[in-house]
Amino acid sequence: MSDILAGVLVVGGGPGGYVTAIRAGRLGLAVVLVEAMALGGTCLNIGCIPSKALIHAAEAYAHAREQAHSAPFGLKVEHPTLDFARTLEWKDAIVGRLTGGVAALLKRGKVKILRGHATMLDGKTCRVETDTGVQIVRAEHVVLATGSEPVALPSLPFGGPVISSTEALSLPEIPKRLAVIGAGYIGLELGTAYAKFGAQVTVIETRDSILPLYDAELVRPVAARLKELGVEVLTATRALGLSQDGAALMVEQAGSAPRAIAADRFLVAVGRRPRISGAGLERLDLTMNGNAVAIDARCATSMRNVWAIGDLTGEPMLAHRAMAQGAIVAELIAGQRRSFDNVAIPAVCFTDPELVTVGLAPEQARAMGREVVTGMFPLRANGRAMTLRAEQGFVRVIARADNHLVLGIAAVGAGVSELAAAFGLALEMGATLEDIAGTIHAHPTLGEAFHEATLLALGQGLHI
Repeated sequence: MSDILAGVLVVGGGPGGYVTAIRAGRLGLAVVLVEAMALGGTCLNIGCIPSKALIHAAEAYAHAREQAHSAPFGLKVEHPTLDFARTLEWKDAIVGRLTGGVAALLKRGKVKILRGHATMLDGKTCRVETDTGVQIVRAEHVVLATGSEPVALPSLPFGGPVISSTEALSLPEIPKRLAVIGAGYIGLELGTAYAKFGAQVTVIETRDSILPLYDAELVRPVAARLKELGVEVLTATRALGLSQDGAALMVEQAGSAPRAIAADRFLVAVGRRPRISGAGLERLDLTMNGNAVAIDARCATSMRNVWAIGDLTGEPMLAHRAMAQGAIVAELIAGQRRSFDNVAIPAVCFTDPELVTVGLAPEQARAMGREVVTGMFPLRANGRAMTLRAEQGFVRVIARADNHLVLGIAAVGAGVSELAAAFGLALEMGATLEDIAGTIHAHPTLGEAFHEATLLALGQGLHI
C-alpha cells in the first residue's frame, strides 16, 4: 500500500481537529484527518452534546413531576412517567445527526478521512492502523488534536460500578443511588440531571466548596438548588475507596471517622487531562507545559510545522476554544497572518441554575491592582425571568473605575448560557459600560439584565 502524501495531517477528529480540517480544505489545502473513534470527538459523542440532551430531558421530567402536585399557572400533569430507554435513543439520535453533519462538511471540504489508530513516527510521518491495513501518511504540516480523557483516582479505578462521565451518559437505567466524586462542572451537571430523574445523589468534594473555580457569589444559587433537589453535598471530604463488598463508598472528613455512602454507581468526575499517550507523541521533541503540550500564540509547538490545539494544550478545556484554535491554525498554514487571543473565551456551566463567565472576576481584577466598579442586577426584577418562573440568579458586570472598560461579565440563572455570545462580544470589542448602557436591549428578554447591570455600575439604575 503506497504512502499517502498530504499538505496537512490532522490527528484527532474532535471539535478542534475537524474544524482545522474543514477550514484547511476550504482554503485549498490537501488534508488528511485521522480519527479512531466517531467524528466529533469527546464533545459531540460522549461529552457536551449528549450531556446537554440528558440535562434537558431531566429538566422536562422534573417540571412534569412538579406539575403533578403544584400548578402555579394552571397546568396540571397526572402521574408523569419516563421511558429512560427512549430518552437514550433520542439523545443518541441527536449525536448521530451531528456526526453525520461533520462527515458531510469534511467531504465538502475534500478532506480525506482515515478511520483508525494514529501513531506519530516523527514530526512528518504517521502510521495509521485501519480496518483494511496499515497506512503511512507523510505531511508537510501536522496538527495534533488528540483531546483529553477523564482522570481516574488510584483508590477508585474505573470499572464495574465505578464510572466516568462517558458511562454516565449511557447507563442502562437510572440508578436508585448515585455517588458523585468531584463537584466541578461535570460532576454537578450530571449529578443534578440524575437527581431530577429521581436518583438519590450524594456529591463528595475534597475542597471547601462546590464549583471551586467559580466565586462564592455565583455558586450560592447553585448550592441552594442542589439542596432543594435533595442532593447531599459533602465538602472538605476525601473519597477513600469502595467498601469490601463494593456497595458503598468510604469517605472521610477532617476530624471525623470514615463513613460509608451506599450507592449503585460511583461517578468519578475529578477532572480531565490531555491525552498524551497512545499516539506516539513521546517520539516527538515537544516542549511540555506540565502535562500539556506547550504552544505559542499561533498554536505552534516547539517543532517546526507541528501544531497543537484543544484540550491537548491544557486549560481551558473548552470545545469552542479548540474550534477557534483550529480555524486559526488552518489559516496560518495557508499563509495568512493570525494569532490566538484568549481574552474573551466564555465558560458555561450547565448546572441548575446555569453559570456563565467571561473575563475577570472582581477578586481577580483587584489582585491585578485594578480599581473596579461593579453592577449586579437580580433576575427577580427581570420581567422575562418572571414569566419563565426562573427568578434565581443575576447578571454581574465589572469594569475599570477610571475609564469604565469592561473587564468581566458573569451570570447565574436559568437560560443564561444564551447570553454568553453577547458577553463575549462585549469584551472582544473592548466595550465600556457606556457602550452597553447605550445599546437598546429588546424587551422582554433576559438580556435586559445585562443592560441594567451596566446602568447600576454607572450609578444610573432604572428598575431597581
